[in-house]
Amino acid sequence: MRLLTIELEGESHPAICLDTGQVLDLRSAPDLVFEDEWRPRSLRGVLELSNGIERLKKIRDVAEENIEQLSSCILDDDKISLLPPVPDPWLILSVGMNYGQHLAEMDNTPRPKHPAAFIKTRDTLLGSGRSIEVPRQCSDMIDYEGEMSFVFGKMCHNVNEQEAMDYIVGYTIANDVSARNWIPDIYSGDPPFGPIHGWERNIMGKNLPGFTPCGPVIVTKDEIDDVNNLRLQTKLNGEVMQNSNTDDLIFKIPEIVSYFSKWYCFHPGDIITTGSPSGVGVGRDPQVFMKAGDRIEVEIENIGILANELV
Repeated sequence: MRLLTIELEGESHPAICLDTGQVLDLRSAPDLVFEDEWRPRSLRGVLELSNGIERLKKIRDVAEENIEQLSSCILDDDKISLLPPVPDPWLILSVGMNYGQHLAEMDNTPRPKHPAAFIKTRDTLLGSGRSIEVPRQCSDMIDYEGEMSFVFGKMCHNVNEQEAMDYIVGYTIANDVSARNWIPDIYSGDPPFGPIHGWERNIMGKNLPGFTPCGPVIVTKDEIDDVNNLRLQTKLNGEVMQNSNTDDLIFKIPEIVSYFSKWYCFHPGDIITTGSPSGVGVGRDPQVFMKAGDRIEVEIENIGILANELV
């Protein structure tokens, strides 16, 4: 099943994709698709219910059987305005240094002993089809990082690798947009605190508003046969910049969940991005950065295409 959040008249509406390719707006759906008085107000609210996904599957089945009676709440997918699938997660955690070939292009960076990650703010989220605003204070080194991401469907804290996948509801796409202006600071500062402050500024360059486009949908995990074998491509103005596969991930999802859940308590709707493969702009020779007017697309097999333009 494919889950999404759309914007109608300035408000967010949880929605699901039907087999027809159309989208069912759950906030305006009539009583006939529901079995009781429950009405979903947000996708995170659905995930917070122990049986939320099962309820949505029943709603989808009823809707497809009564499609002719639902014209007022069914939209063509090319006429909807997308928000991030979960616009209001508690936590966005971005894993870095997690593709072998990406480490090779970054001056043969050694593989980390443990997964490495940083927090991104909710304000960085942006829906597919929406514009990434170029920040005036750092407009000249804006990079792309297409990433396969996963979403929690249950509260998760201190779990082992064997049970980790039980807490995942599905997969989506993120673009870890990054202002690279401060990367030289990591290498030029006097240790120990110079590189630490440089790294901090590098992370802040990933936390500008709109710098985590996400979507277009969440695909529930039952629809993905092997999440460790998905083709990932990033295109800048139609030119392929990243062309990889999730089989190059160093740390797989169970390892990531188990490791970080030792500290963090993840909530339903929280997002972890799993790292970016080779081909990023800063790793190229010559380097390639995005600018106003560019279109960036991240496509992951069986999930979809996340597309945004810079303005």
